[in-house]
Amino acid sequence: MRGVAQVVLQPRLSTGALVLAALWAAGREVGLFATLGTLLSTAAAYALGVDRRSVALGLQGYSGCLTGIALVGSLGDHPATYLLTAVGCVLCTVLTAALTTLLAPCGLPVLTAPFCLVTGVLLAAVPAPVPAPDPASATGLTAADLWHAFFANVAQVFLVDNWYVGLAVLVALACAGARAVLAAALGSAVGTAAAWALGAPAGQVAAGLHGYNAVLVGIALGAVLPARTPWNAGYALFGAALSTVLATTLTALLAPLGGRTLTWPFVLTTWALLAAVPHLPRLRAATA
Repeated sequence: MRGVAQVVLQPRLSTGALVLAALWAAGREVGLFATLGTLLSTAAAYALGVDRRSVALGLQGYSGCLTGIALVGSLGDHPATYLLTAVGCVLCTVLTAALTTLLAPCGLPVLTAPFCLVTGVLLAAVPAPVPAPDPASATGLTAADLWHAFFANVAQVFLVDNWYVGLAVLVALACAGARAVLAAALGSAVGTAAAWALGAPAGQVAAGLHGYNAVLVGIALGAVLPARTPWNAGYALFGAALSTVLATTLTALLAPLGGRTLTWPFVLTTWALLAAVPHLPRLRAATA
């Protein structure tokens, strides 16, 4: 349960249980591979002797969870998908250990980088889906588009576009505390606004394809990682907007190569902004 919850940077059992239930509600394949991915990567960490506290907190399961969902979403429920999921989950565990060692001197967390690396490699030969042409311009966003985008941004963190999954994830985050759910909600709102400002097609904005990284950045910077100061909220919202811009750029760069953006904008934005914190006194004033 905690492995699922750690996708949104929370260690609570109740959060993971609610999210996993929502994923099963979104479809049998999604729920099954989210469960398998989390179990396999956690089991691999246990078998390889990873620190038991890290395993117990779910820090070894979340990349496997996302990898399983991504693979079944691209390859379907096929025997080869099960094999690739197993291989990918073991690789996620090994890469988590490697990145923990490499990033430790910089004081940076691993985040979802193992998922991005493993899934990117495994799906490199699979052509990236090309979004259908959307006749609606960014200025054509309706009220329905806006509320759907708000919830879909959160759902797309788990690679699904069901708005009710986003609602369930927000409820699950509320179990972890008001700060976490507020950070996610503000990140979603900023991601939608930034995508609109960049001229993204209304259909893609409504489906949450441009705002999910902003949700994760909002949670990471606004509720979890830096010291809590009055400046944190603004820093988190700035990061959410920046991740949306980076997502648009990476999508344009990777699409011709068949690559996936995944959660790279979240990872890169969070790493960059966290690395800057030691030289930004107002953001570390509360550490004393």
